[in-house]
Formats: sequence, C-alpha cells, structure tokens
Amino acid sequence: MKILVVGTGAREHAICQALHKEADLYSLMSNLNPGIARISQFKIGSEMDIQGVKKHALNLKVDMVVIGPEAPLEHGIVDILHEVGIPCVGPTQEAARIETDKAFMRNLFVKHKVPGSIAYGAFDNVEDAGEFIDDFGKDVVVKPVGLTGGKGVKIVGEHLKNSADAKSYVKEIIDNKIGGHASVVIEERLVGEEFTVQALVDGDNLVPMPAVQDHPHAFEGDQGPITGGMGSYSEKNGLLPFLEQKDYDASVQIMEKTVKAVKKEVGPYNGVLYGQFMLCRDGPRLVEYNARFGDPEAMNVLPILETSLLELFQGVIDGNIKNANFKHEATVCKYLVPTGYPDSGSAGQPIRVDEEKIQAEGGMVFYAAVNEKNDEVLTTSSRALAVVTTANDLPDAEERCERATKYVHGDLYHRSDVGTRQLIDKRIQHMMEIKK
Repeated sequence: MKILVVGTGAREHAICQALHKEADLYSLMSNLNPGIARISQFKIGSEMDIQGVKKHALNLKVDMVVIGPEAPLEHGIVDILHEVGIPCVGPTQEAARIETDKAFMRNLFVKHKVPGSIAYGAFDNVEDAGEFIDDFGKDVVVKPVGLTGGKGVKIVGEHLKNSADAKSYVKEIIDNKIGGHASVVIEERLVGEEFTVQALVDGDNLVPMPAVQDHPHAFEGDQGPITGGMGSYSEKNGLLPFLEQKDYDASVQIMEKTVKAVKKEVGPYNGVLYGQFMLCRDGPRLVEYNARFGDPEAMNVLPILETSLLELFQGVIDGNIKNANFKHEATVCKYLVPTGYPDSGSAGQPIRVDEEKIQAEGGMVFYAAVNEKNDEVLTTSSRALAVVTTANDLPDAEERCERATKYVHGDLYHRSDVGTRQLIDKRIQHMMEIKK
C-alpha cells in the first residue's frame, strides 16, 4: 500500500515512524525534516498548496493520504482529495471546524446538548465583547476564533492583568484579524488540571488513546508565555496521577457525543479527534478540540501503540475501526527549542544529535521545525526536536529522557521539569485542593 503523509514536524515524524515498516511511505513537507526523509520518499513543497498536494498524490497513485497539520484541513484539502477518489485520514473542511472555528464548536455543544460545555460568548465587535466581560464579572479566557498555532489564548490572571487588558486584547484580535477572523470567543476561566485524550474516529465509532498531559508554558514551573507545547507525559495505566478512570470515561463520552453532533450538523467525522479537557471539581470540561494529533502528544501515544497504525487508519477510512492496544509503559517527551523561543527563536543555527546515545537511554528523536542543508541540521525560529523515552514507570522514563537531552548540542533550551515527580506532586495537590 502507498501512503502519503502531509506535514513537516515532529507529529508527522511520529506518524511516519509508526507507518514506515507497514507501507510504501511517501511524504510532502515544507522543510527537509531529516527524520522523515530517512524513512520515506519525500518531496519538498508547501502543505498549503492544496492543488499541488492533489497532483502529487495522483502522480504517485497513493492509496491513502494522512493529513498531519490543521491548516490544510481548514482549507479543504480532504474535500479536494475526495473529489478525485483519494481516501484521507482527516476530516472534511466542515467537520474540521471543530478546531478551526471555536464559535462553531461552542455553539455545537449548546445546540446538541453535549456535556462538558462552559459559559462563553462569541463576538465580532469590540463593544459587545466588552459588555460581556463586564457583565460576566469573573476572570475570562480570550481566544481568537481561528487558528493561532496554540499561541493565541490569553487568560485573565495569567497573561492579562484584568478586564481592561482583556478588552484591549479583544480589540487587537478583531482589528488585526488574529487567527484569520475579525471575531473572538470569550470563555469562563476554568480551574483545574488540563489533560488530553486523542482518538481515532471512523464517522460513528471512536477509539480512544492513553491520556496525556502537556506543558504549554515556555519556562520551568509553568511560567512564561503559552507555546505550541514544551513537552508531555503519560502513565503506564493510560490515566494520569490526578485523573481517575471515571473522569477519563466521562471525557471519552463527551467526545463520542461530539462526533454524533458533528455528523448531524455537517456530516461524518473521519480522522483524529484531540480533546483538550480541564478536570474541574465537578468533572471534565472541554477546553477545545483539535482535528488532528497533538504535537507533542502524538509522540507519547504512537511509540507505545501495539496495534497496526495502518489497520487503524484503514478502519477510519472504511468506517469499521477496531480497538487499539497500547504497551503498559510510561512516556516522557521533552522539546528542545531555540533560545528566545517563542518570541524570537534564533534560526539557522546548527544542531548536533547523537542518536545512538539517545537510543542507549531507551529514547528516540523526533525532528520538528528544522531544515537539513549540506548535511547539517539547522534551526528555524520554532521548536527544533523532541526527545521521547518509554519505561516501566514514569520516574524512570523522565530520568532517561533528561539524560538523553544531553546528547543534543546547539543553542537550545528545554524544560527539565517535564514529567518530574516534583511537578506532578504539585499537580496532584492542586487537584486535591480543588475537590475539597
């Protein structure tokens, strides 16, 4: 079988790594990702050149296209490929609005009575949004309606000092069309612990994966600006230290009801559904959805997947997906990023990676926003690469991962506290205080 994977980063590297022994693997990427290049027949091109992707897929006569990032989904890449008879792992443009249009997602929850919703308002003018903030009377979260690469969300009490700052940010979003739309969603600020559940969806059925907790803040101790994600971890039992089975099950039920609601509203959802939840005092609440694997969360679940990813993807396309099995292992992922990231990461700097020594620690490397030129791996201004380790327990996985980061050399930094006992104990204590 011929499979084309569209995308350039670490998420796509993890997908390719899980597929390359099962199929004739092809890739289309905007930069030369050395990890993807060594296990696929690749072409350099823009993922946003939808017609170019279609032409390439037709020329290769591929049996399946896997869409990694969200932006091509927003622009209807799946619809275009379906028109010429090419099956895809990824939702249609309308179904992908579950991620690309936050107002659509919130309205869907209300209309179809999906549990896990929160108080919100969607606005396309500054005055109405300001009135909502004043009337609400509590801290809010301000989000552009469209895509911002995980960097557009700002929270009162964290990134914004007060309601006045929230109104200023609303004006900035609307005036500058941040996320591609002159509109904004304002939501209640949830208090709890965030976690992610990813699942494969065949239009009707959903196959969930182990829960993962991401670390989106740039600096240790959960300080600094929100980034695309600085690392993540998962536990061997598929849960998290603060997450009980009933809470995980409730999250999956929210996702299942969402899939049914999407089908009623715009048609079937076939692809990956990523649910980001906040575990609150009264259970899980939906923060947002992504219409694809998470980055970094894909790197936690795919290396421990025992079931054939190819068979799962085929089930997504055919509408008959079966359950997936995962190794009972803990995972830790730590991202190494250019100094200055996320505001001003230094591009064009060389990176040296001793993959053999990383493998000796039980680890693996997933290359992200880098470019290989003249046998050198060079940084861009975004995240460079992730080191991932698996082990029988979380402390061992974290210690191995931290040791493995020493074998990556360059003008880079990482959060050494990702997956550590100290940080996890803090999260557990936080959850206990909330539930009192």
